Amino acid sequence: MFYELFIAWRYLKNRRKTGIFSGITHIAVAGVVIGVAALVIALSVMNGYETEVRSNFIDVFAHARIRAYLNRGIENHRSLVDTLEKIPDIKAVTPYISDKALLKAELDQTSIFVRGVDPETVTGVTNIARNIVKGELSFETYSRWPGIVLGSHLAERMDSNLGDDILLVSLANSSSFYDMPQKLKFRITGILKTGFYDVDNNYAYIHIKDAQTLFGMRNKISGLELQCKDYRSASKVVDQINLKLTTMNLSYVAESWKEMNSNLFAWVQIQKWAFFIVLSLIILVAAFNITSTQIMVTMEKTRDIGILKAMGARNNDIQRIFTLAGLIIGVIGAVFGSLLGYLLCLAQLKWRILSLPSDVYIVDWLPVLIKASDFIIISITALLIAYIASVYPARRAARQDPVRSIREE
Repeated sequence: MFYELFIAWRYLKNRRKTGIFSGITHIAVAGVVIGVAALVIALSVMNGYETEVRSNFIDVFAHARIRAYLNRGIENHRSLVDTLEKIPDIKAVTPYISDKALLKAELDQTSIFVRGVDPETVTGVTNIARNIVKGELSFETYSRWPGIVLGSHLAERMDSNLGDDILLVSLANSSSFYDMPQKLKFRITGILKTGFYDVDNNYAYIHIKDAQTLFGMRNKISGLELQCKDYRSASKVVDQINLKLTTMNLSYVAESWKEMNSNLFAWVQIQKWAFFIVLSLIILVAAFNITSTQIMVTMEKTRDIGILKAMGARNNDIQRIFTLAGLIIGVIGAVFGSLLGYLLCLAQLKWRILSLPSDVYIVDWLPVLIKASDFIIISITALLIAYIASVYPARRAARQDPVRSIREE
């Protein structure tokens, strides 16, 4: 094996007659380098995007939730909370109310989503308190109006700031045209920036008791949000909860973070594999360069092949030489392509060179997550393609007749 590898390496870097082997080899290697680097960057970006979206989503909407069918609300939720807290994988539980309302500021008005939360328990389930950029997560003020927390983009487009008074109008408890809508006035006590554009642009948070008054829910809540000890176990926990709800004859349903926004996470996964397949075509193009390089080497080294066969080299030995030459191109391309992709990913992580419009892509920068498994899969793919590209030239070289090869030279 050693002498085949030595000859393969010499054939790739040696210049004879035409003097173009080295240049063609460099082009073939460059094709693999570019393809591998593109795949590394694409998969790292998709990993980062998926992680960032999941992290932002969980920070705002917890690991799982329980709600009533048709969102009819849950009554007397304390007994259900006690049952949930006995499940070992559940870390914390908090009630919530979610509905739409009209927000009226001094200069503008808009339709928003209002979430009523319990300030005593919500911080154990979500991270919204840590995302407050102005003020605090407090719904008590020293004025006559209760407090409200607005998303940063929502506050900006409504030209509102800390200490301003706003009005929320709800039609949830209006059953006819003649019913007056419920109105409540609030004072802004905090500005929230989650990095999740939809939340920052359309959500406001108030105390759960104020939400019950605003939406006419009395003692009802929209549902319960849960934090698991590990977000990856959310699906298993949800299955346990749904089984318990069935045995308790309760018409509620539990959903994990994946199910709460299944379309988004399915889209991210589809994009990831689509990127992998499409960018693998770059390496396939590089494979044609490898094939053409190997064919030219076999044509140039006809006499050498004849001499090797005359010295006792078998067809398998000749085929192995040229197969190894293709693998050498694949190895060099995979190593330098992985290194190039890794360095570019590190640069993006450190300096955030590429930004994104957050209203389109949910996050406002191009996140990156480097996984060793991606490097392994991409490198194996590159080597496999390089090997397949070398099979035909290697067989062609092995079939050459030694006597004719030497005579023609």
